[in-house]
Amino acid sequence: MPDRRPRSRRGPRAVAAEPAALPEGPVPIDTGWVELVRDRSDPGAVTVLVNGVPSSHVELGDPTWLEFEYMQQMAAVVDVLPPGPLDAVHLGAGACSLPRWLDARRPGSRQIAVDVDAALLTLVRAWFDLPRSPRLRLRPGDARARLTELPDSSADLVVRDVFAGDRTPSDLGTREFVEEVARVLRPGGVYLANCADRPPLELARAEMATIRAVLPGAALVSEPGMLRGRRYGNLVLIGTRSGQGDLDLADPGLARTLRSLPVPTRLLRGPELDAFVGSAAPLADPPDPQTPPAVGSEHAP
Repeated sequence: MPDRRPRSRRGPRAVAAEPAALPEGPVPIDTGWVELVRDRSDPGAVTVLVNGVPSSHVELGDPTWLEFEYMQQMAAVVDVLPPGPLDAVHLGAGACSLPRWLDARRPGSRQIAVDVDAALLTLVRAWFDLPRSPRLRLRPGDARARLTELPDSSADLVVRDVFAGDRTPSDLGTREFVEEVARVLRPGGVYLANCADRPPLELARAEMATIRAVLPGAALVSEPGMLRGRRYGNLVLIGTRSGQGDLDLADPGLARTLRSLPVPTRLLRGPELDAFVGSAAPLADPPDPQTPPAVGSEHAP
């Protein structure tokens, strides 16, 4: 879920197409309701609200336009990857803003977008100019369950952008979940997670500790005010599976691009990331209630 601060434009964009025939007012979906809100000064700019919360932003005439800050940050990371099409998995589809962007930037990419709300997927496919299958396959269902169905080493990129209210479901932040992400990633693949948190950023620290316990390359992208504990907002967590052509987190071009965004951001890695994580411990799935506790002889009376 993005923060709600006003956002600066990133520069010139394509001229919007004639606005599509989109509904006005709330529309029922499986998890509640969705509503499309158009920018009064630009009818081609549509914010998608799910149960009253901004979920996605779509530029009808320009799929390369990303309005939300955390998506701009994710795009900056993806742009550093070797050129060419990517196989991508998006957990949390919404209106598929990032898949639209990736399809336009990396022609030939094949993507899967998962959302728990099947009705929402049907509507966004009808409302917006989404890439067709096999360029983009929409899959309803639980994000973690769908991830377990994917083959080993089948994706170059996995994006987690799943929310229930203002929080990501806890089972999508554990070590066991990240291990499943690592299984699906190819060598050199990248995991990007949108983490919404508030001061003192305990969740972001724990999730970062979890990611780097599984994926050897790890970094964090954040607006400096977030790191100083000034507000609620979004951080982008990065994990990479080692392999040929993997993401160079030390690439000066990446740090420069992040600093040049409308809201400049920092990339934490190495000692700076160590200091951010501190003593936070990796998150784990709760014990299976079906499994009886082990009995050790050293505890016998």
